[in-house]
Amino acid sequence: MQSPLFFICSAERFQMMNKRILCLDIGDVRIGIAVSDPTRTISSPVEVLHRIGWGPDCRHIRMLCDKYETDEVLSGLPLNMDGTEGIQAQKVRDFCKQLEKHGLKIFFQDERLTTVTAEEALLEENMCRENRKEYVDKVAAAVILRQWLDENSHKS
Repeated sequence: MQSPLFFICSAERFQMMNKRILCLDIGDVRIGIAVSDPTRTISSPVEVLHRIGWGPDCRHIRMLCDKYETDEVLSGLPLNMDGTEGIQAQKVRDFCKQLEKHGLKIFFQDERLTTVTAEEALLEENMCRENRKEYVDKVAAAVILRQWLDENSHKS
């Protein structure tokens, strides 16, 4: 017979494995948003948020977390090609500190070249330039999330 502690740990592990995670590709003008499925195997683009300000942006992201029943947010971290953090990475970290004040748990993922990957995927779909501009940020968020899910699948 297994101990009650085993069942508690298993229940917590099951709950964590069946919880979505919201992903953000944070830019100065737009935030691309993607979400995982509850089993954390599928990454789907959700929307592009046109930035208004920290308060409204944080409230919108909190609302999406409530909608998808999660308090976990993955943010792309725009590192320089040599792996160091620059001004844009600091802006992302500062914004994510505001999200933490809204009760969200933040994780970071290197996002180098994800916009390039997203652009290439949209080009393969023969999407016209006008439409690509609107979709690229949420597709980039889905690429960031996919990378994180792949890298963290063994940790569940």
